[in-house]
Amino acid sequence: MLEKRKYGLIGKNINYSFSKKYFNDKFLKENITNCSYENYDLQSVKDFKKIIKDNSIKGFNVTIPYKEEIMEFINKIDPIAKKIGAINTIKIHNKNIIEGYNTDYIGFVISLKNLITNQKKALVLGTGGASKAIIFGLSSIGIESTIVSRNKRKGVISYSELNKKVIEENTIIINCTPLGTFPKTQECPKIPFEFLSSNHICYDLIYNPEKTKFLLESEKMGATIINGKKMLENQANESWKIWNS
Repeated sequence: MLEKRKYGLIGKNINYSFSKKYFNDKFLKENITNCSYENYDLQSVKDFKKIIKDNSIKGFNVTIPYKEEIMEFINKIDPIAKKIGAINTIKIHNKNIIEGYNTDYIGFVISLKNLITNQKKALVLGTGGASKAIIFGLSSIGIESTIVSRNKRKGVISYSELNKKVIEENTIIINCTPLGTFPKTQECPKIPFEFLSSNHICYDLIYNPEKTKFLLESEKMGATIINGKKMLENQANESWKIWNS
């Protein structure tokens, strides 16, 4: 009889999560009978050690807000994940060797590549673990990023600086903030949508709702829009490859 292989998602307030349904549907569809996938909703990243100690788990995905904090518990970090500064995939060998990877950037690049025509510059809205993977992914395909946040600081511009010139120069705009996630669907990053055009690609990492306010406002101006569902599917498939390599 095959050993039962357990996988799971680490995050906070993750009942909404994509991963559990995606993997359990995958196991059913592909007749993978010896695997299961659960959510591990942690109030503190420090609870990660207890989860490993109390469960025989082969691998985890990591989501908000622990993609950066989790790194201190990983004893073998993939060079790309180290460069990005965030982890979304963990592989475990006998509870002793804990490996950390980032598949977010791969999932993002695969989903974006076919949409790119002549875009060379991007605005990345938000400064969390997800935005770090996005910036790395954009760089890997030759696109220059400018980070946007509420507060201006070194290497980061503020939303108040987003004028006509900045928007017209940066023809890819990616929302890496949670603004607009269900149920708070009326929230939206404060960008001047009136300066968008059909030259723009507007990408929201959120997938629920399918069209956030950010995407709806962008679409009105003729921009090409895409939500985070394809990226999530791609990064999940990349995680699966790592766990089974």
